[in-house]
Amino acid sequence: MRILFVNPPWVKRDGNVWKNIACVMPPLGLAWMASVLEKQGHQVLICDAHAERLPLDHIADALAQLGQFDLVGITATTPIISNALAIARQARRLWPACRLVMGGVHPTVLPEETLAEPAVDVVVRGEGEITITELAAHKPFAEIRGISYRQDNQIIHNPDQILIEDLDSLPMPAYHLLPMDKYYPSAGAAKRLPAVSMLATRGCPGRCTFCYRIFGNKLRVRSGRKVAEEVKHLQDTYGIKEICFYDDTFTVFKKEVHAFCQRLEELHVNLTWSCFSRVDTIDQLLLDDMKAHGCHQIMYGIESASPEILANVGKRADLDKARCAVAITKKAGIDVRAAYMLGNPGETLESMRQTLDFAIELNTDVAIFNIATPFPGTDMFQWAKARGLLTTENWDEYDFANPVMKLPTVSREQIHEFYQRAYRKFFLRPQYLVRRVARLRHLVSLLDSVRGLRAVMNT
Repeated sequence: MRILFVNPPWVKRDGNVWKNIACVMPPLGLAWMASVLEKQGHQVLICDAHAERLPLDHIADALAQLGQFDLVGITATTPIISNALAIARQARRLWPACRLVMGGVHPTVLPEETLAEPAVDVVVRGEGEITITELAAHKPFAEIRGISYRQDNQIIHNPDQILIEDLDSLPMPAYHLLPMDKYYPSAGAAKRLPAVSMLATRGCPGRCTFCYRIFGNKLRVRSGRKVAEEVKHLQDTYGIKEICFYDDTFTVFKKEVHAFCQRLEELHVNLTWSCFSRVDTIDQLLLDDMKAHGCHQIMYGIESASPEILANVGKRADLDKARCAVAITKKAGIDVRAAYMLGNPGETLESMRQTLDFAIELNTDVAIFNIATPFPGTDMFQWAKARGLLTTENWDEYDFANPVMKLPTVSREQIHEFYQRAYRKFFLRPQYLVRRVARLRHLVSLLDSVRGLRAVMNT
């Protein structure tokens, strides 16, 4: 078959800090599916409309130039679902006979809503590699796990697809189908360019109420050696100098992190890299090994300085662990980014002040403040919807910068005002500004500082 995958654009509104600091990174889910399909003999193209900065009203023309397709797959998270559905309608007009498939987080958790769009034939729920190959092989819908589809004016939800236990069995993502020169990291996340993202795990053992769990609660990991060899390929083929690991918790499998570091050394890879982690999954030995092999920054999800709020959102961590993790990370010579949320269930003005004061106390190299957003498919969404606290189900509003819950303990206006204040108070401190200026040793850090300052002033 001739198959096209599309990554829709995400256009952020003014006042959203991510408008100025957000990354543009490879759609790895599409690239993995494309690689599996190519191994089976299918011809695959990927249109990354987000990386290519294609306006929505120009995408149809861009797609038409690519030729005819038998199957079109479009991915979507909640903030871009409206754009994804618009592209689905455009694709249907271009190729009336194609099989049109939607996947990604939002269609997975709301398949019936997605299938309400007549242009969409099938929703692929969750992990897509096995399911998409069966669709491409024309297997009857009734025999394909992990899909939802219309039949006789009803929507059928087949049983979930079996998760891939051995992630090393997957081929390397089809980077050759992506515009590798168009990707760049978030402001403050990289030391060198070009940089791209990678994933070493799937799933998460956490129970945070604000997170999706579409890849299951069991954490599966790729071998550290194989991840390092993929890094080597990216460096040799595309000149990549930095990797941003976007796993929720890169450091859970410490043995594989050590193996990754060892293999980088064996391959003589000159790499800088960053990752996300939890404050309860690191130790000094691990951090020292990571630092010695190129890790320069770790982002910890701290979320709140209120023990009550942490309990409300299911975050199994405490402030002393956060203090310790930040301290030993700095001791290893690794920079720290910390992520916080404002406007969680139970939030008050006082608890938000506690969070901001704690962020200033930790004095991390970068702090990210998001407004708690109850995305569909999360426990927080169910909690808010059951209590009539959602102010809208217009998914364009679900962008981390707009309060969409009407909490009884603090107003939406207070949350948004504090969101703006938090960025200014943290980043415009004289102590912080002097430290940033002192560390402007290369062009990347200068450009990051300009992007960050513009974001703070426009938030």
